[in-house]
Amino acid sequence: MDNQYILDQLELAAKLMELHDQNEFKIRGYTSAAFNLDKFAGDLATIPVDELGKMQGVGKSIAQKIEEIRTTGSFQELTELLEITPEGVVQMFGLKGIGPKKVKLIWKELNITDTHELLLACENGEVAKLKGFGDKIQAALIESILFAQSKASKLRMHKGEALANELYASLLPLFGRVKIVGDVLRKNEEVDLIQLVVSVSEISEFSSKINQISYLEQSFADSSPFIWRGKVAEKQIPIEIIYASKSDFEAKCFMYSASEAHLGWKVQGKTIMQTAVNESFVDDIEIYQKLNLPFIVPEMREGLNEWHWAEKYKNEDLVTWADLKGIVHNHSTYSDGVHTLEQMAQQCKDLGFEYFGIADHSKTATYAKGLPVERVEMQHREIDELNKKMAGSSSRPFKILKGIDSDILGDGSLD
Repeated sequence: MDNQYILDQLELAAKLMELHDQNEFKIRGYTSAAFNLDKFAGDLATIPVDELGKMQGVGKSIAQKIEEIRTTGSFQELTELLEITPEGVVQMFGLKGIGPKKVKLIWKELNITDTHELLLACENGEVAKLKGFGDKIQAALIESILFAQSKASKLRMHKGEALANELYASLLPLFGRVKIVGDVLRKNEEVDLIQLVVSVSEISEFSSKINQISYLEQSFADSSPFIWRGKVAEKQIPIEIIYASKSDFEAKCFMYSASEAHLGWKVQGKTIMQTAVNESFVDDIEIYQKLNLPFIVPEMREGLNEWHWAEKYKNEDLVTWADLKGIVHNHSTYSDGVHTLEQMAQQCKDLGFEYFGIADHSKTATYAKGLPVERVEMQHREIDELNKKMAGSSSRPFKILKGIDSDILGDGSLD
């Protein structure tokens, strides 16, 4: 449990209190605590309760709430608020440009309790008629809802990999031979579909074994005797588990490790895929060897320029962690980051980087504590001091670079 999770629970409670017209003093207490704790560089999960209570803006009452979060994942007051709030209304808090007051109007005035209904109301022009909304906010809501819908069934690479590994661990005792393939194996930045291949001697046992895993929900309409399709409970990303016999396991894994364009590459009149499925191989390295082709790692099996690249280079020439010199877009506790400027810079230096670029939000991004000019100047002074301090502590060059995550304003100018 990290600091952000604890802060999210406190902030959600404050929003729900405002939604339900509860005591303004209590609401300010929660928002003030979250605001002050957001600047805290330590680990909130390990700080003793009595010390939490002494921290600025916290107090004994909210310290006890944090202790509840640390032990149960939530706290009673938040649980009670969630029980009287439709789930879809809570989801509206995630839409850009509207806070609790506007969410309340949508819920109470239009009787809308989910984002699908909200989208329809926006498209029909009903939302623009609400007090304080108008055409501009309505258009922004449509854009925000459509963006959220487009991302609902996708995961970022590290989250997709974590879920695939969890599935792998559950499937391995049931099948004995399992491999993660598809987007995760190819390390795509965005995972649209999680795919695994399993080997089983009797196809009749295929789906029944998978359905022993309690957190999986099968889509019977989309599944076939050879492919189990469904999802993990409470997650939207689709999952495919593919049947393979013992003899065609490697071929199946290879088929799901590359794009169609890569598999369709022809050698001596046959595509790579035709060779893979018609002969027996120990692994995918042997498939390439059979065709006298250089081995292409899964990350590059896109049907783009991998063959031309392989004429000049080897896999050892690909970019690795050791090639990274620094990173340039980072947010600190000056705006909506969770670590201080010095902490982040020191971590980058410890990782062996040569530079670290800071780019906190500009002033118009009030939702993310965007920096007014005087705060930018304050940050620049701190950077100057840190650069003197950190440059003098090692023979290896290191520098913090000054930047800003600047909003583009309505008239097209930069913040």
